Amino acid sequence: MQATAEAHPNIALVKYWGKRDGPDNVPATPSLSITLSHLRTRTRVSDDTALMNHVVTLNGAIVADAKIDACINRLIARAHRPIPALRIDTDNNFPTAAGLASSASGFAALVAAMDAALELRMNETQRAIEARRASASAARSLYGGFVTLQGGIDPATWIARPELDAAAWPLAVVIAICSDQPKKVSSSSGMQQSKTSPYYTRWTETAAADFTAARVAIAQRDFARLADIAEANCLAMHAVMLSARPGLLYWTGATVECIHRVRQMRTEGCAVFFTIDAGPQVKAVCEPGAVDRVRAALTNVPGVQEVIVVGLGGAARVLPA
Repeated sequence: MQATAEAHPNIALVKYWGKRDGPDNVPATPSLSITLSHLRTRTRVSDDTALMNHVVTLNGAIVADAKIDACINRLIARAHRPIPALRIDTDNNFPTAAGLASSASGFAALVAAMDAALELRMNETQRAIEARRASASAARSLYGGFVTLQGGIDPATWIARPELDAAAWPLAVVIAICSDQPKKVSSSSGMQQSKTSPYYTRWTETAAADFTAARVAIAQRDFARLADIAEANCLAMHAVMLSARPGLLYWTGATVECIHRVRQMRTEGCAVFFTIDAGPQVKAVCEPGAVDRVRAALTNVPGVQEVIVVGLGGAARVLPA
């Protein structure tokens, strides 16, 4: 009973920020993301007769996390048979809990590996629901390229779907690592805290409109229009964070300077725009021909520790035994 799966993190261009009240981890806003290449989470699930209880490791260290335990238990319940103690080993080849969507790739890889190891034979919708219940953005990491996450009143309708294949619009992403330290406030806690912002309700209304407009821009391959939507949506999300009580500030000085550099390049005709999640890292999305210029500009920003260049990645997958 063993399987290994890989999944890539995703970066939302139209952000998911906020949860609906009630169970099942339902987002307050629809979202649209791009899955990244090269960065990956790899998770191996195996039974271990020497264990009394399940053991989970992350980058070699044993972890105890209620969200991980809940996800594992839900998947085991799907087996409808006794399951021996499992050993679940996960590693990331990029900074963890630092604003690079490691929870998204982590839970996507966990769902894929558990599905294969326990022979659950879940369909795409079932996998998407289980990933979303663990971490809503994880549902998007099950797919490659451009991905949406939306639904209606019924929580069961909130599933991820592929929007556009990576090869159909092969953009690049230049990531400026402005800090490799874990963030002090998790995304889940930050979302709850953001509900104290006087602008939270307005954010959920504008996010829905941004989602619709972004889908049109992607269908038309309209880079300039997508850039406008993504930057405005990103800043609106961070405005909600900043206006919470107490306010949330995930940025560093280098984050702000990277924003200025990207804006300057755009005014000079470079096809690039920025987006930032709940963390300090700046993701500069650009056309492939602009990569060298964008990488050079962000590398020279004081405080930037590393610059990583990736493309659009593929779906989560189970690796050959």
